[in-house]
Amino acid sequence: MRILAVDDDPIIVELLSELLTTIGNYDVDTAGSAIEALEKIKDPTHTRYDCFLLDIQMPGMTGIELVSRLRTNADYARSPILMITAMSDKTYIDRAFSAGATDYITKPFDIDEVRFRIKSAEARLKDAGGLTRKIFSVNKLREQQPTNEKVALNEPVPIFDVDGVIDYFAFENYVTQLSRSSLFGSTVFGIAIRQIDRLYRESTAFGFECLITDTSEAISDCLKPNNFLIAYAGNGTFICVIEGGARPDLERLTDSINLRLHQMDLYFCDGRKLDFRVCAGQPQRLIWRGGRNAIDAVIQAHESAEAEAIKREKTLNDFWITEQAG
Repeated sequence: MRILAVDDDPIIVELLSELLTTIGNYDVDTAGSAIEALEKIKDPTHTRYDCFLLDIQMPGMTGIELVSRLRTNADYARSPILMITAMSDKTYIDRAFSAGATDYITKPFDIDEVRFRIKSAEARLKDAGGLTRKIFSVNKLREQQPTNEKVALNEPVPIFDVDGVIDYFAFENYVTQLSRSSLFGSTVFGIAIRQIDRLYRESTAFGFECLITDTSEAISDCLKPNNFLIAYAGNGTFICVIEGGARPDLERLTDSINLRLHQMDLYFCDGRKLDFRVCAGQPQRLIWRGGRNAIDAVIQAHESAEAEAIKREKTLNDFWITEQAG
C-alpha cells in the first residue's frame, strides 16, 4: 500500500515513516505541508497513493481543508484518509469526519494503535464493497453518466456534499474511537425508509442513488442546528448521532423529514411521482458507552428503525385488508 503522510513537523513525518515501514513495509511518501501534498498528487510522475495520513493543524492549509480537496479528486474519492491529531477539542475531529476523513490517530503514537488503524484501512482497500466516501449531492449525481448497475439494497450508496453525512465505516470509527466523556449525553437513532423493497425494485440504479441522496439531504436539513453526524447503513436505513445532550423529539423530527421530502417533489426516472415516507426507531443513549458498547448501540438503533418500518407497513396492510373485507 502506497501512503502519503503529511505533517509540518519533520520529526513526526520521520517517526511515521519508520513506524509504517516497520508495521508492514509500506511504501511511504511524505510532505511537509498540504500545498506540497497537492503538488505531489498532481505530479504525473508520482504513482497514485492508496492511503493518506494528514495532520489536522498545518499552516497555510489545514488537514481538514486538504481532505475536502482530496474528496473532489475522482482518484481519491474513496481513499482512506486518517487524521493525525494531538488536540483534545472534538470539534476539529468532527469537522474532519464531515469533510470526508475515515479515521484518526492520536499523538503521541501508540504502535499497536497505529498498526490497527492502518491494517483496517488496508482491509477496506481490498473490500469489494468500496471505501469511505463522502456524499454526492443530487445535482452532482445528475451530472454524471447514469449507470445501469444497481447496488445491492444492503450496500452503501455513493453520496457526497450533504452536510453532516459520512460513510458508515467512518461512522463506526468515530463512535468507537471517541472516549466515553466525549460521547457522554449523545443519542443515536435510526431513520428508515418505509417500503424500501418496493422502492428499490421500481427504481433504476441512478434513480435509487438519487432517492437515497434526497433522503439524506432531508434528514440533514431537519437536524440543523444540532451537532450531528449521519451515515447510510444500507437497506434504506440511516444512523444519526446527536451530541451535546440534546434529546430529539423523534415523532416531530420524522414529521419534519416527511414534510421536507414531500416539498422536494420527487419523481421516478420514468416520470411517476415518487411519494414515500420515513419512520424512526427507538433512540439509544450513549451516556456510559464507549468502544464496542457504542457500536452495539448503533446496531440496536439500526435494527429498531428497520423493525418499526416493517411494523408500520404490516399495520397498514392489515387495515387495508380489514377495510376491503368490510
